[in-house]
Amino acid sequence: MKNIVCYGEVLWDVFPTQKKIGGAPLNVALRLQSLGNNVSIISRIGNDKKGKKIETYIIDQGINTTNLQVDGKLKTGKVQVMLNQKGSASYDIKFPRAWDNIQINESTKNTTQNADAFIFGSLVARDQTSRHTLYELLKLAKYKIFDVNLREPYYTSEVLNHLMKEADFIKFNDDEIFEIGKTLNSKTNSLEENIKFIAEHTNTKTICVTKGRHGAILYYNDTYYYNSGYQIEVVDTVGAGDSFLATLISKLLKGDNPQEAINYACAIGALVAGSEGANPKINKEDINKFIHPN
Repeated sequence: MKNIVCYGEVLWDVFPTQKKIGGAPLNVALRLQSLGNNVSIISRIGNDKKGKKIETYIIDQGINTTNLQVDGKLKTGKVQVMLNQKGSASYDIKFPRAWDNIQINESTKNTTQNADAFIFGSLVARDQTSRHTLYELLKLAKYKIFDVNLREPYYTSEVLNHLMKEADFIKFNDDEIFEIGKTLNSKTNSLEENIKFIAEHTNTKTICVTKGRHGAILYYNDTYYYNSGYQIEVVDTVGAGDSFLATLISKLLKGDNPQEAINYACAIGALVAGSEGANPKINKEDINKFIHPN
């Protein structure tokens, strides 16, 4: 069992017909916990009913909430989710919210230092306080996993560059890696060459790029591993990449074969996309049947 910390936003995803608890770091944490890891969340909620519901939910899922802070002024996070006809999501992320004001203290430092891995995204760095806390915790973390999550207008090249250089593992989607590669003056349209370019630029040994329904590519120990995706009828894409990352990290940290890890991660990502919301329950039997239908 690995001790893993997820740092960043917790919030309510407000869909056209319903509300669901989410936020990329929490989605990752929930999937990691379901895969048998010991998971802590470092975040901040408002002193309101929405925040209390999130806290109760996280506790019920078995995640450590010692560092789930409560803000006396700012409201709990909220995101308006818009889905197109194919189930692809776009987001209206409210600002400022409680998770923009995560404070550093001895508890967050100790939790980070004692973890096997520290997972963070780019969205939480949109405002100064949570960004400062992140920068300080990155100095203490043993193994740092950066989940790039570009949401306009909440990122800058300077911050992204700093976070990439801090990371031991970076996860992009294909649009994100090409956008960032271009800002760093990459001259190639090859996905593999952009991965190598960013690995060298940031001195990062492990990079993963998701390609939606076309699967993913993993660069690990100077080797590329591929999965071409699994066919599924998409309900919504919210949280699919988060569950993919959680599964991949869980397996790699436990020493599983990288090809098996990316195959399993792509399968779980697809099953999430074929379900409603970011955190559907998925059991091992469903996954194995999905990967090996006959």
